[in-house]
Order: sequence, then C-alpha cells, then structure tokens
Amino acid sequence: MTTNNDILIKVEGLKKYFGNNEVLKGINAEIHKGDVMVVIGASGSGKSTFLRCLNLLEEPTDGKIIFDGIDINDRNVDINLHRRKMGMVFQQFNLFPQYTALENVTLAERLLAQETPEFKKDKKAILTRIDEHGKELLDRMGLAERMNHYPHQLSGGQQQRVAIARALALKPDILCFDEPTS
Repeated sequence: MTTNNDILIKVEGLKKYFGNNEVLKGINAEIHKGDVMVVIGASGSGKSTFLRCLNLLEEPTDGKIIFDGIDINDRNVDINLHRRKMGMVFQQFNLFPQYTALENVTLAERLLAQETPEFKKDKKAILTRIDEHGKELLDRMGLAERMNHYPHQLSGGQQQRVAIARALALKPDILCFDEPTS
C-alpha cells in the first residue's frame, strides 16, 4: 500500500508546445519511491521532452511537476539542487570529448565541491575523495582500465557505461534514461 508520502514525482496536466506543435498533451503521472516507470511511444511522441521537463532542461508550457513535495516550476526553487537529485543518461550520452572517462564522471562533483567553504581549506583531500568515488563507479561499470581514455577512444557501449556512471555520481533520487541503447 502506498501513501502520498511515498510519491516522489507527481505530474499534473503537463503540456509542452514548440511553436504551434503540442508535444506533451496534459500528462498526469505519479511515481512512487522505488517505482520503475517506462514511457513508451513512437519516435517524436514526446518521450525525451517529458524527461527533459522533469529534469528542468525544458520549461513546460503548462502543468505542474511536484518533486518530493516541492513544485519545481516555482521560480523560487533552486534548479541546480533539483538537478542534483535527478541523474540523466541521454540518447547520445553527451560526454565531454576533452575529458577522460574519469573526468567526465567526476566533473559535476568537482564543480559542486568548489562551491563549498571547505574546498579552499582541504582541496587535495576533497578532490582525492571525488576521484576515488569516480574510480569506484567506473570499476562497477567494468571500466577501471579505461578511466584515462577519452570518449573517442571508447566503444559505444563503454561510452554508455561512462554516461551511466556520471548519472550515478551525485547519488540521485531518480535516474532518467532517454533511450540510452538506441
């Protein structure tokens, strides 16, 4: 039995227009803690747009998205805080070509660490901890020996696993996979 306290994401009447094209047509959904949700549809049906709206990479035209009890469309909500709670693996992986696999996985954590007051005092220890976490994630993905390789030196499947490790790096509450095997 689930309760309202178990609802992690609630979507109410979500709409998204691109010009006159209505891509999302009043979507309603509830995603409870521990749920797995699959969105199925034809190419161009709005699956990616839906995920991008959940992650605030696209601004919905209308409707509400309540994440863990907070209306994330509220202008006073810290978008970056919300994004830290939602990992995303994109169709094209979106790895940074100038960074190694390890650097791609640890980039967000490194940037966030620099915003903390402790960073200046203990920079080396913090960066070491972040790198160890990134190495652990890549090891879990079977990529320990490829951590110093750049995306162009990795196969498509290896790039995909780097993208998954990157999505897991901030220990998100939600993982969104936008056709990462297409």
